[in-house]
Amino acid sequence: MKHLFLAACIVLASLEAAFCQQAPVADDNYVIQDSVLITTRSGIDITAIIVRNKNITTPVPAVLFYTTYYQSFADAFFGKKSAERGYVGIVAYARGIRANLKNYTPFEHEGTDVYDIIDWISKQSWCNGSVGMYSGSYTGYAQWATVKNIHPALKTIVPQVAVMPGYDFPMENNVPLSHILSWSNDNIYKNKRLPNSLPFDYFNNGTAYNKMDSLAGVQNPIFQQWLSHPAYDNYWQSMVPTPEEYAKINIPILTTTGYYDGSQIGALQYFRLHNKYNKKANHYLVIGPWDHRGAQRKPAKNLMGYEIDSVANIDLMELAYQWLDHILKGAPMPAILEDKINYQVMGSNEWIHAPSLENINNDTLTFYLDKKSLLPYKPGQYSYEKQTVDFKDRENQNNYYTPNIVFDSLDAGNGLIFSTAPFGNAITINGSFGGQLFASINKKDMDVSLALYELMPNGGYFFLTRYVGRASYAKNNRKRQLLQPGKVSSIPFSNTRFVSKNIGAGSKLVVLLNINKHPFEIVNYGSGKDVSAETIKDAGEPMQIKWYNNSFITIPVNGGSNETKK
Repeated sequence: MKHLFLAACIVLASLEAAFCQQAPVADDNYVIQDSVLITTRSGIDITAIIVRNKNITTPVPAVLFYTTYYQSFADAFFGKKSAERGYVGIVAYARGIRANLKNYTPFEHEGTDVYDIIDWISKQSWCNGSVGMYSGSYTGYAQWATVKNIHPALKTIVPQVAVMPGYDFPMENNVPLSHILSWSNDNIYKNKRLPNSLPFDYFNNGTAYNKMDSLAGVQNPIFQQWLSHPAYDNYWQSMVPTPEEYAKINIPILTTTGYYDGSQIGALQYFRLHNKYNKKANHYLVIGPWDHRGAQRKPAKNLMGYEIDSVANIDLMELAYQWLDHILKGAPMPAILEDKINYQVMGSNEWIHAPSLENINNDTLTFYLDKKSLLPYKPGQYSYEKQTVDFKDRENQNNYYTPNIVFDSLDAGNGLIFSTAPFGNAITINGSFGGQLFASINKKDMDVSLALYELMPNGGYFFLTRYVGRASYAKNNRKRQLLQPGKVSSIPFSNTRFVSKNIGAGSKLVVLLNINKHPFEIVNYGSGKDVSAETIKDAGEPMQIKWYNNSFITIPVNGGSNETKK
């Protein structure tokens, strides 16, 4: 059994091996230097692979692929891809990788280490003084850390599906993601794979979440470090650009992400903040119906049961190199970049282009959660829906579970379902849904799950997106504010994924509202203690929730007047 956002979310596992299934470039054409050591100002050497085309004898631009993963049989592929395009290809590893792991601390040193790597590259005889960076996930993050202090030789970055530490990984809206223990266990420490039974052991035993590594029989310092920072505090904020640093980022940037990319929230936040603090930001965005892998390489034609539109089937790695060619070699701008925002409307087989995120929709629909309905007006009579969650009951789960994007029936998972009336006319959803929940509980906290679907006239469901967030951080992700038992609390939410889709006449929008209680995400018992340290002993009496009908969601839509169709 896989949770959708374990499979489609931030799959930060090393993807290099899978990509190398593409036809390899013959080694005879290349000079490959493995295990090159680059000394940083810290005194810690960085290991790198340098790949040069034997037929190129003059200095050329360099393309840096910086990674936290190591696949000995695969990594030279990325250097060869760049050398094949007429660059010098460099694959450089985070400190400690391919060396002493005691020096490895994820996210903490990229800002200075990558600067020093670029400095070294720019001074080599085979480099003409220009460097570009590309690729995604952790590598995407590293590019944003690098531009906190831009080296003069760095001419462009292409952060694909870039994670934002503390913001969308290893937690999303202050809720730890389900795979953060396996991420470091499998990919960094390269320990024996965690047992498949581990999440069920955690859930059935009522063990504290921060004991999962002990439960697996292996101590994991990375896991423990991350759990010790449940707020989006200075530890996380120091890893990404400040407003002043965003304002100074004047190199051209191309961001790519997908509607079903677990890292989309971070990728778009970088884009928003760059444009917010630098009004002249030369920053382009491409987003479509892709997951974490597809939005940085070649998308799947069938994405979790959804046949993507043919125009969405583009090679994102090729797009990255087209951009690098444009910036570093003066080649034409990639054809798809007709404006700063470029997104594919699911169900239309069209790309839409707009000058800014503010121009992608021209209306907002508001729906109130009232008596299992989503009403387009505020209810006249104040009321609520009740929900009971017994955390001691391990026979039943409150589980949002969507194995596919398109499916036949919706399992409420002990949650509450709210639905609109059928739409009389087709609409297009463009952007990120938000809203505000009003609830009273007999506890001090809860982790809220809110999933959004289209119920199609044929009775099938189309999964659009989902919000998950900790109520005590809803108003401020940097400071925990516990709920007061028995009092009505407001829970605003806006940090959700961008999605664009045609919603046909006769379709309905459906919301599944729930509280997490299942093996695949942390269980928040509501005691007010550190959630990662709570056990089933903290469950107490069942959680009693009253969801009030002044709760609402907002859906961004448009009629196309602010856009141009391709």
